Parts: sequence; C-alpha cells; structure tokens
Amino acid sequence: MQESSYLDQPRGLKSWLLTLDHKRIAILYLIAVAIYFLAGSVFALLIRTILARPENPLVTAQHYNQIFTLHGAIMIFLFIIPATPAILGNFALPLMIGARDVAFPRLNLASWYTYIIGSLVILYSLHSGAADTGWTFYTPYSTQSNSSVITTTLGVFIAGFSSVFTGINFIATVHKLRAPGMTWFKMPLFVWSLYATSIIQVLATPVLAITLVLLILERVFGVGIFDPKMGGDPVLFQHFFWFYSHPAVYIMILPAMGVISELIPVFARRKIFGYSAIAFSSLAIAFLSFLVWGHHMFVSGEAEIASVIFSLLTFLVAIPSGVKIFNWTATLYKGRISFDPPMVYALMFLFLFAIGGLTGLFLGALASDVHVSDTYFVVAHFHYVMMGGAMMGLLGGLHFWWPKIFGRMYSRFWSLTAAVLVFIGFNLTFFPQFILGMKGMPRRYYTYLPQYKPLNVLSTVGAYVLGVGLVVLVWCLLASLKRKRQTLSNNPWNAGTLEWTTTSPPPTQNFKTQPVVKHGPYDYEEMVAERT
Repeated sequence: MQESSYLDQPRGLKSWLLTLDHKRIAILYLIAVAIYFLAGSVFALLIRTILARPENPLVTAQHYNQIFTLHGAIMIFLFIIPATPAILGNFALPLMIGARDVAFPRLNLASWYTYIIGSLVILYSLHSGAADTGWTFYTPYSTQSNSSVITTTLGVFIAGFSSVFTGINFIATVHKLRAPGMTWFKMPLFVWSLYATSIIQVLATPVLAITLVLLILERVFGVGIFDPKMGGDPVLFQHFFWFYSHPAVYIMILPAMGVISELIPVFARRKIFGYSAIAFSSLAIAFLSFLVWGHHMFVSGEAEIASVIFSLLTFLVAIPSGVKIFNWTATLYKGRISFDPPMVYALMFLFLFAIGGLTGLFLGALASDVHVSDTYFVVAHFHYVMMGGAMMGLLGGLHFWWPKIFGRMYSRFWSLTAAVLVFIGFNLTFFPQFILGMKGMPRRYYTYLPQYKPLNVLSTVGAYVLGVGLVVLVWCLLASLKRKRQTLSNNPWNAGTLEWTTTSPPPTQNFKTQPVVKHGPYDYEEMVAERT
C-alpha cells in the first residue's frame, strides 16, 4: 500500500505550525516569502510611479525615502536572501541526498519562527515611522534620523538568526545524512551550492548582527563608535556592513547558480560539462566573497593602495562565476534542448546574469567606478544580478520542483507567457537605468532633471509590464493546485537526481526504502541502461 504524501497528513493549522517535516517547513517559507515579495513589489511600483515624472506630488521627499528603504529592506532581508535556500533548499536538499529529513528538524522549524518574528518587527516600523536611511543604514545619518531605525535594524538582527540556523542545519545534513554510495562527487550541484552558501551564512551573518547592535547602541547610548566628535569613524560602519553584505550577495546568487546547474543538463539531455570545476567554483566564490567588500567604498576616502587591492580581488572573484557560465554553455552545446518553462528561466538567467556580471566589472574598475558610483548604473547592475540572476534561478527552480512539491503540473502556455512578459518587463525597467547612470542621474533621489524623463517613463512602463508578468505567473502556479494529483508522473522531466525516484508529492519519510546511489546525478546513459 502506497504511503500517503506529506500533504495528506493531518491538515489542521496546528499540525502545520508545529511540523518538523522539512517539506512542510519549505511550504511555510514559500507562503511567508511570497507575501513579503508582494509587499516589496508594491513598494517598487510606487517608486517607479513616483519617478515617472520629475516633480511628482504623490509623496514628499521624506515619504519617498521611507518607501525605497522598505522596498530594499524587505526585498533583501525578507525575500531574496532566504528565498532559494529556505524554500527550494529546505524541500529538495534532504531528498537529493537520500535523507529522511534535515539533521536538526526542530532547529529548522525554529529558523522559520525566527524569520517570522524578525519580519514582523520590521513591519512594525511602519506603525512607528518607517526608517528613511536606505537598506544599508549608513552612518552618520542613521544615528541621527528621527525615523524608526532601531525597530527596523532590530528586525533584521532577529531575522539574521534564521539564516544562521539554516546554514548550520544544511552543513550538518550534507556531512552526516548522505545516502549510501553518495560520495562528495556524486552529490547534485545544487547541494554543492547550498553547502557553499551555508558556509557564508554561518560565518558572515554574525558580523551583520554585531554591526546592527553597535548601531542600536550608538542611537540609544551615544557611545560614539561611529561619531568622529567622540573618536569614532562613520566609515567603520561601511567596513562592517559590507564585510557581511558582499558575501550576502552570494548567499542570494549561489543557490540560484546551483538551480541552473540542475536545469541545464536535464533539459539539454547532456551530462554536465566540468562537474568538479562547477562544484569547486562554488567553494571558491564562498572564500573570495569575504575579500572584496572594499570595492563598495572606492569613493569613501579609503587608501589608494587598498582600493587597488580590492579592485584586483574583485576581478579575481569573477573567475569562478565565469567558470560556471562557460561550463553551462558547453553543456548546452549540441544538446537536445527542450524549451520547457524551467529551461526558459535558466536561459533568461544566463542572459541577464551575464549582463549583471559584465557591468559589475565597470564597478570593480577604479577608473569607471568613480564616475558611475551612486548613480542609476549601480541600481541597474544590482537588479540584473539579484533579480535577473537570483530571482530567475528561483523561478526556474520553482517551476522545476513544483510538480514534485505539490504533485500537480501547471499550464505550459501560461507559464511561458508569464516568462516572456517578465523578460520584456525586466529589461524595459532596468536597461534604461544603465543609460541614466552613465548620463549622471543619481540614485536615491525622489526627483531629477527634466532631461531624464523619457528614460524614466520607459523604466516605469517596464515595471508595470513586469508586474503583469508576475501576476500571470502566480495565477498560473496557483491554478495548477486545482488539478488532479494522480495524473502526474513521478518524474515528468526524466531527471536523474534522487528526489525524482520517489512519489509526487513525496511521502512523509521521503522514501519507502533507503536509496543506494550507484551513479552520478547526471549520468543519463547509465540511468537509461539501468532502467532497461
């Protein structure tokens, strides 16, 4: 008799709120993260609506500062950092290595509650006067602002523990719970990316926590850590903040890279090219990410020799990312590519992330960074990396594992329609901002010179097209939940990793019997021979 799926277990609210099942916790994260993504998107559309004209009477400068601070804080700390590890990682990691659950199920549930508490504290700042400092909370303004900086930073501080808990759990799970026969070099590349991400989460997040505590102490007690009048240094805050936040960029992008490493071989029907190089490049990115924080501070007055060193290290960190892109391209070469929705998002990732990565070289080079620093060029680059990279990876992974998570397939037509709208809307929104930045339009301003209006109008139109695409995408996925679960194959993509060997959706204990690994995750010829 077939064991019932994890979705068919007790369905009461209490059973979900007290669950220790990694798959249910992944869905709890999915619901919470989706809500905060919606909130952040609303603030994004407000920003673009305000900037559709130079002098917009909708808001004051103060309100605009609060809106873009909330947009940044929600999207960074409540959406893009936790999204792929907490949703796809939580669901797929134990299944991909043949485990019944993560190493510490109670810690996993605690990470979700910590995330929820931190996020609610951030939202409470709306009631007490939202912060207007930007999501970076730069001193000295953040120590002097009358807005609710303490509430917002306290919420980020609390939510950060969720990231640490998840990282500890994933590291222990990978080390201790791999199925018999699964050596390190038979692990799926998504698992390698989550492992590298977890190292960053555990080592870097405490630095942000300490930084935010120092900021709160500065505001409450005036201890002078960042106050030059008392022997402090406001630039010290930037050093602390970016020592975490640049590695955090890879907390966002590394899991997405892992997703792409799963999608391309499946939908090109080819063994991944350069498995070891891709695996080790994830660890190289994790290591090098701690050495390049100073490239955010080329115009902050740091020593020239320091700027030169950070510039060289920035070019160095591009190498492992380039290794991944070249290997993905080599895998696609002569592949039998099927343009299913997950693959379309993977190809969108390659195109958009390549633009984001290449424009990052302009910001890593001293000569060009000085001219485009704090302009809309930086905004465009950041969004091409974060949304064009991290989010497209998330959407590709969500479409890939959706049938496994819920046992239902979505409409291919509407999913591809959404992908086209998202791609067009994204590029209409952010590519004009490269031009605006090169023309000198500063970021974080609520108004601008009339000469910048045509490109800003184009960017605003693109934002609404992007919004329509995301609405269609969400509708498409939710509509699929009404379909019958029994009509779906357990492995609709003919993939080779372990999660596709169990039922869709999986049973509570993931597998009927302990799987034994006999080949690598992308050895398709061996899999076909084994099945026949």
